[in-house]
Amino acid sequence: MELNPAIMKAVERLDFRVTVGDVAAQAGLDIRVAEQGVLALASETGGHLQVAESGEIAYLFPQNFRRILQSKYFRLQLQEWWSKIWKILFYIIRISFGIQLIASIAIIMIAITILVIAMSASREGDGDSGDGGMVFMPGFGHGTNFFWIFYPDYNERAYERRRSNPEPSSMNFLEAVYSFLFGDGNPNTDLDERRWRTIATVIRNNRGAVVAEQIAPYLDNLGQGFEREYEEYMLPVLSRFNGRPEVSPEGQIIYHFPELQVSANDFRARSVPAYLKESLWKFSAASSGQIMLAIGLGVLNFVGALVLGSLLGDGAIAADIGGFIAFVNAIYGILLAYGTGYLTIPLFRYFWLKGRNRQIEERNQQRQAQAEFLNQGSPELQHKLTFAREFAGEQVLTEADLAYTTERELTEQELLQADKIDAEWRRRLESGY
Repeated sequence: MELNPAIMKAVERLDFRVTVGDVAAQAGLDIRVAEQGVLALASETGGHLQVAESGEIAYLFPQNFRRILQSKYFRLQLQEWWSKIWKILFYIIRISFGIQLIASIAIIMIAITILVIAMSASREGDGDSGDGGMVFMPGFGHGTNFFWIFYPDYNERAYERRRSNPEPSSMNFLEAVYSFLFGDGNPNTDLDERRWRTIATVIRNNRGAVVAEQIAPYLDNLGQGFEREYEEYMLPVLSRFNGRPEVSPEGQIIYHFPELQVSANDFRARSVPAYLKESLWKFSAASSGQIMLAIGLGVLNFVGALVLGSLLGDGAIAADIGGFIAFVNAIYGILLAYGTGYLTIPLFRYFWLKGRNRQIEERNQQRQAQAEFLNQGSPELQHKLTFAREFAGEQVLTEADLAYTTERELTEQELLQADKIDAEWRRRLESGY
């Protein structure tokens, strides 16, 4: 069975001694998935089972279990290496878009300069003594070094440009170009993980018994009419954490999760947000100065491409010059397409994000409304909470509760537990069993 990275992280966070319920709550996993994953991990790493007299099981893992796995499986080593290599590759991919922008501008400006000089020389040969030899290169000349954006201390050099509207940004300009074009990824990639981890924490904070209103602020699509009245939205929660509904004499339903009531460590209530809040998509994590520079260079690149196209329209001049100009003429379609796409992709993304964020705000408002309803605490809700407390409980598996562990030989365990065994026999004899 393939080992689950989320389970390995949960075991480490829980100090290497866990129950299935601990792992399911920490990682937000389905109870069955957590159970299979914990068993597989214990089997592969030489973990130990600790069985309590009540029949509950805790798992003890060696603290170096990752090294044990890496020594057993070359594939895991490859995954570790690839994750490091991918970070480098992705960084190169990110900065490549900025390099392409600079290269495109440089090619366009050099080509325009050569063409203008050639046209000026041609006019002079025809007796025209105009001053067409002067070429204005935006960003060049006047003591300005255009390639300051490549410097490692770019952020310090750009301080004066950002001082009027300071915004912290850890990325350099080349990374900012990628961020301007494509953004910085989905801010809610871990939404499901956060959702289920929070729900499990709410259940544990309430000692394994909750009402639907306590879970609703963390769910979507609660349904309408009978679906909502009969709390069908709780079915995925029951399935994931192996819970069961309990009905009060008045017909009210609460939800009991026995496996989340057992832990290998002391129960400690953990703070949770009042409702599950999705983050809004940001257009870019780059500073406003970096974005303005990216836009300015994009406009320069696009306008330059249009000017270059008009100059290349005279095919005779391009053919006469040849060499570099012939190469530029051949790739002109690519330069124009890049310049157009550079400006249209962010524009399209800007309007797409606005629509996406409206949907996120609506979902956040719906969950917030559920949290406010819970805080109001109607009399009916209070009755349900009182009934839920009848099923609340917790069990912490300590060393004193263990009946058997795979850490020691059976004979050794019998010697260590001799007093406990004698006391149990005396209790049975006195009770007549």
